[in-house]
Amino acid sequence: MNEGTTPASHPLQAMDIFSLAGKIAVVTGGSRGIGRAIAQGFAQAGAAVVIASRKLGVCERVADEIRCTTGASTLAVACHVGHWADCDVLMDRVIAEFGRCDILVNNAGMSPRYSSLTEISEEYYDKVSSVNLKGPFRLGARFGDHMARHGGGSIINVSTIGSLRPGADELVYACAKAGLNALTVGLAEAYGPAVRVNAILPGGVATDIADKWPPELMQQAIDAAPLERIGTPEDFIGAATWLAGDAASFVTGELIRIDGGRYRQTS
Repeated sequence: MNEGTTPASHPLQAMDIFSLAGKIAVVTGGSRGIGRAIAQGFAQAGAAVVIASRKLGVCERVADEIRCTTGASTLAVACHVGHWADCDVLMDRVIAEFGRCDILVNNAGMSPRYSSLTEISEEYYDKVSSVNLKGPFRLGARFGDHMARHGGGSIINVSTIGSLRPGADELVYACAKAGLNALTVGLAEAYGPAVRVNAILPGGVATDIADKWPPELMQQAIDAAPLERIGTPEDFIGAATWLAGDAASFVTGELIRIDGGRYRQTS
């Protein structure tokens, strides 16, 4: 044993660096799927959590559930992230309610299926791009600027593994998320050293979006992964909690694959 240490000190220190006690976290798309799981995990780690999504009633129900199961302070805010005015309302409401924000998770996303690339309308393209990139840009800029001027923080963008290996079946989504990857790297420079900005890149995940996949696409995702399954929303709690807090204090500008090893590579 090293001089001056005790066996009990190491577990305590490890628990402390993963604690989010006293932090204020905002999760867009926080009423379901990956966002809902991350919000629950943050609350369990001690953070106050703001649930933001388009439908206020759903946000309020989830906020109540998280508050009842964890004891954490919660707030529900209706926000369509594709509209900059809504993004500004979210920012202003959080600051008015809590005085600051320490963690922002840009999780809201959408990717309706289409039959062919030539049938994609301009309206579809604009809607998917707005939710997956334009909104995170506005929120990242506003929250990042505030964090940088008020003690720092962490921004976590939820991208997709498809941004690195785009396919024809979700190309607009992949293009927008590739932009989100670029935004992640750019914001890390813009607001460092006080603010850390990272992205997690999910592979296939068992959410309501995956329910619409053809069976053969689901099986393909399972067969291609060394872990031989697709993800669940709960699989992202650990990585998000790590990135949000002191445990990842030297991590910024990173794109972290969480896909069961499907797109494993050495560089």
